[in-house]
Amino acid sequence: MTETARPAPAQFAKRLVTMDAALPWITTPILLGILILIWDTYVRYAGISPLILPRPGAVWTAWMEMLRDPRAWHHTWMTVYATLSGFAYACVIGITLGVLIARLRWLELTLNPFIVATQVIPKVALVPLFVLWFGFGVTSKVIVAAVLAFFPILTNTAMGVKSIDEGHRDVMVSLNATRWQVFRRLEFPSALPFIITGLEIGIVLAIIGAVVGEYLGGNAGLGHLLIARLNAFETDQMFAVLIHMSILGFVFYFAIGALRKMLVPWHASARLRV
Repeated sequence: MTETARPAPAQFAKRLVTMDAALPWITTPILLGILILIWDTYVRYAGISPLILPRPGAVWTAWMEMLRDPRAWHHTWMTVYATLSGFAYACVIGITLGVLIARLRWLELTLNPFIVATQVIPKVALVPLFVLWFGFGVTSKVIVAAVLAFFPILTNTAMGVKSIDEGHRDVMVSLNATRWQVFRRLEFPSALPFIITGLEIGIVLAIIGAVVGEYLGGNAGLGHLLIARLNAFETDQMFAVLIHMSILGFVFYFAIGALRKMLVPWHASARLRV
């Protein structure tokens, strides 16, 4: 009698990773379908007015109409431009300053109170000031997006550079590596997983900042379109804009996730992502 062949540990681990990657593609549609069914059933039998909560079918129809409207795509582009522009500024300033703060103790002690002070102030309260200073155009939205995305990128970059094993740095110094070589070959690659985590958080906050700026003081963009639908009591159209915003946020987030898999495929965080 022969024993059943058992899979090798490496094959078993690979199978688990494959199952983990496939699971969200199964469970997410099921949960989404259950939520939509509960939503539709509640609205149908509770007698909720469409002005308060429309049925999912009405929202879907409104979204399809929105996708066929060229003006909606103009608003979408304005939000995308404000988000990506603000995110780009936050990346450049946040990563650069994060590296400097991690390597220069005196700079961290000097700037840390000011950096914390900029974060404890509610950002929504600053939007009217930005609109007053920079107008109702896209510039104020870019600045709001950059301010919101800046802090997580900065802190994750500094944390990544600080988390490098000192023994590795000592080895490179003993091999007569220059400071630039230490940074390029050790510090930056080792800190990259932390930096990308900051980018994932930052891109979500950037789109929130852009939409909030458009909502409170804009003449274009999805935030402006949302408040216009709200003022017109077009609740189904308002839900359609919310769906559009959510999909846009998912696209940005998964783009950073793809960047993680491309830049740091060796890190555990890349293997655990879908």
